[in-house]
Amino acid sequence: MGRQSQGQASATRASLPPHSSDGLSRRMGSRGPLFLLVSSALRARFSCPVGEGGTRRARLLPQPHQLPPSSQHHPRAHVDIYEKQLVPFGLVRFGVAPDHPEVKNVINTFTQTARSDRCAFRGNVVVGRDVAVSELQAAYHAVVLSYGAEDHQALEIPGEELPGVFSARAFVGWYNGLPENRELAPDLSCDTAVILGQGNVALDVARILLTSPGHLEKTDITEAALGVLRQSRVKTVWIVGRRGPLQVAFTIKELREMIQLPGTGPMLDPADFLGLQDRIKELPRQRKRLTELLLRTATEKPGAEEAARQASATRTWGLRFFRSPQQVLPSPDGRRVAGIRLAVTRLEGVGEAARAAPTGDTEDLPCGLVLSSVGYKSRPIDPNVPFDPKLGVIPNMEGRVLGVPGLYCSGWVKRGPTGVIATTMTDSFLTGQMLLQDLKAGLLPSGPRPGYAAIEALLSGRGVQPVSFSDWEKLDAEEVSRGKGAGKPREKLLDPQEMLRLLGR
Repeated sequence: MGRQSQGQASATRASLPPHSSDGLSRRMGSRGPLFLLVSSALRARFSCPVGEGGTRRARLLPQPHQLPPSSQHHPRAHVDIYEKQLVPFGLVRFGVAPDHPEVKNVINTFTQTARSDRCAFRGNVVVGRDVAVSELQAAYHAVVLSYGAEDHQALEIPGEELPGVFSARAFVGWYNGLPENRELAPDLSCDTAVILGQGNVALDVARILLTSPGHLEKTDITEAALGVLRQSRVKTVWIVGRRGPLQVAFTIKELREMIQLPGTGPMLDPADFLGLQDRIKELPRQRKRLTELLLRTATEKPGAEEAARQASATRTWGLRFFRSPQQVLPSPDGRRVAGIRLAVTRLEGVGEAARAAPTGDTEDLPCGLVLSSVGYKSRPIDPNVPFDPKLGVIPNMEGRVLGVPGLYCSGWVKRGPTGVIATTMTDSFLTGQMLLQDLKAGLLPSGPRPGYAAIEALLSGRGVQPVSFSDWEKLDAEEVSRGKGAGKPREKLLDPQEMLRLLGR
């Protein structure tokens, strides 16, 4: 469940072997339950591109077939998950592309966890505003912050504020039904769009812009976004990166999808790949396969079938390397974007650590839409929680928040906005392990804690209306019903006030 947003998946998960549970119970000093809390809010990714991405979830409840061999669980752990949104599943719902339904199947596993009588979802609660982290700490034995990276990295160049310039994070939130982005209303009446950044989110956005609306209409993309895409006049998408082919951040699966996207053809400059053939054999396996596919696409003559497909393409996409955004250029009346000025760069250093340095040359690329996908950053959640604004993370050691016993973090807010769902899940397993190690060592409160009973009273007095998982299942049924008539898996609810009305609030 997550605040990204854009993100990643994050699971705090741990399990103890059966012979260890009695020792942990004695450490608690009572026969009562161990109350734990995970705070999550949409990165996030993202995350998360889910992402990158998924849902940040608490998993101190055992599912042995999915646990790492050395993992542990606590037999009486009670986990409450606090979520900013009214609905669960974070980046899986709001970050994963609508044409990737197979990735969203992980929701089934999340649902099994949420239905446990030892796990509770508390949606529509903004930690740091509706309830302070210190109040949560007083109510629970441990608190885990797993709220991802909900902000984007600004370009910090002239013209960034012009109409027609959006963050990729907001654009993804718009077509995926994130309530805060539902009124984005991008103008797609232009011929050319430029995406700054060469990661998986950039390719997701390019693919959505160029995919036939007829294909998207059977996905869970919002009807509002689909209506705008049906009227789109975008025919060319440039995906721009500061460095070269060896430094792209997207993965081979997403690249292959772009190359094979119906009705489109790729534009790659063979000159960008000179000399790479001799260096391929030195690359790690995944980077080698990715570079080989780029090289073949850029330099080899396609077969007859592929050549015919590309010849019939009505839309194109291309990768522009060694270019760094310098200025967004306005239209003559100054009312919207008309292009972008790019600084030509060269690499200093080698491999993935190489840095882009300006050569002094520039070029102007006409376009009517600029989408920035140059990274995400976390925000501080509460004045009393340590936060490193430079790194954009909560200072921690293996998930333990420095200087605050009983407070933990996982996911992008723990290590920065990198990695995919599997990366973040593994990372979160480790945070869960640290928490239970501390419990076993007697480093967490041993007496009883009230858990949600105390927080519920606080929220009620502040006019906050938490949403439970059973509430979500009612909203879920409404979404599925609305989508059924159009042949969609669901039609997402976008307005929080409408959601509350449907729940009789």
